[in-house]
Parts: sequence; structure tokens; C-alpha cells
Amino acid sequence: MQKSATDLIYSNPHSQVKDFTFDAQVAEVFPDMISRSVPGYNTIIDTIGRLSQRYVTDNSNVYDLGCSLGAATLAMRRAITAEGCQIIGVDNSPAMVERCKIHIQAFKGQTPVDIRQANIQETEIENASMVVLNFTLQFIDKSERQALISKIARGLNPGGILVLSEKITQDDSVSRELLTDLHHEFKKANGYSELEVAQKRTALENVMRTDTLEIHHQRLTQAGFNHITPWFQCFNFFSLVAIK
Repeated sequence: MQKSATDLIYSNPHSQVKDFTFDAQVAEVFPDMISRSVPGYNTIIDTIGRLSQRYVTDNSNVYDLGCSLGAATLAMRRAITAEGCQIIGVDNSPAMVERCKIHIQAFKGQTPVDIRQANIQETEIENASMVVLNFTLQFIDKSERQALISKIARGLNPGGILVLSEKITQDDSVSRELLTDLHHEFKKANGYSELEVAQKRTALENVMRTDTLEIHHQRLTQAGFNHITPWFQCFNFFSLVAIK
């Protein structure tokens, strides 16, 4: 299994900060980047595993949409006790998919895993007992988010679960500024410099468009989910479950 390198992508001044992409450079340092940038990430991954043990049913499909290097896929594979099911991981980044397949092969498990390079908007969701969108929807064009959530809802079996983790924003500017500052302090406490925090923020400005928690709720309700509850929040990062 390939070892993750330390994230130094934004450690030196860039004459022009390019839009963030999930390229080979990011794939190489991704585990380090996300653990130092997303508060509670390991808790979210561990809980996705526990939820899969509870909700994945025999002879069903499990989807990890925007699977990156397969952290959620591996957590589910370790925990699933249902028989005759498969995990389908989808990501549109060739570099992520290539490295993800290496990660999956390095850990043996009973549940078969199929990693696909594709756009999740074009991925068929069918006979699903669980779908994971772990910090993925925020990179999808806002005009396409409702269609994606509605498609997931249609593809889930009754009682099936969607786990949605996202960075959120707040309508209230005082609250927004507070949570942003706390997040930046978290990153600096994890070894990122002011320069790295600033350049990463610039790189993400045109790529990651966040929603309020209220908009997420409205979208899920419109898609037909019956039970929606946030279960985790730290600063401006949250995760919720939506049950059909």
C-alpha cells in the first residue's frame, strides 16, 4: 500500500493560486490533508462503518459517491455483516481512483468492492440500502444537487440510509465569521501556516460552494426522505443521516 505524504502543496507562495483539483499531487497527500483540515473526520468515517453494520441489508448495493481514496468504503467493508451485497465506489478523478484501488486491494474483506471512475451525476443508483456522500456534494454544481439527491432517494430501498457530510455556511455573518475563524485556528493547530490556510482558501473559492443546513434539509425533504437528523457538527463541518 502506498504511504501518504505530508501535505505541503500550499507551503510556498504561489504566483497564481489555481483552482483546487483532485489531481495526482492531491491524491498523494490526501489522507494527511483531510485529517488536518476536517475536524472530526475520523469520527465520521468510524460512524459510517457503524451505520453500515446497522443498515446494510442482504443482497443490496452500497454506494460511496465521491469515494476519493476509499476511507468510507473500507470502514463499511470492515463492518458490514449482510450477505450478498457489494460496495460501489465512484469518483471522477483518475488519480484518486488509481490510488483508491491500491488501498482497497491492500485490505481484504468479505464484501466485494467495485471502484469506478465516473461522474456521480451519471451513476445509476439501484437496489441500495446505504449511500454515502462524504464531503462530495459541495463540489457538485449547485444547479445539479437536487437532481442528485432525488436520484439517490429513488434508488434507495425503503428503510435505506443516506449519510451526507458537508462543510456548511451560515446566513448570519457573525456566526459565519466565528466558525470560519475556529476552523482556521484548527488548521493552524495542526501545523498549517497562515500562508497555507490563505492559499488553500483561495484555491477552493470557485470550486467548493457550500450550503446552509436549512437548504440541505429542504433538498432532502423534497427528495422524499422521511427522517432527517444531523448527528455530528464541529465548527462549520457536519454530517447527517437521511432515512427513506
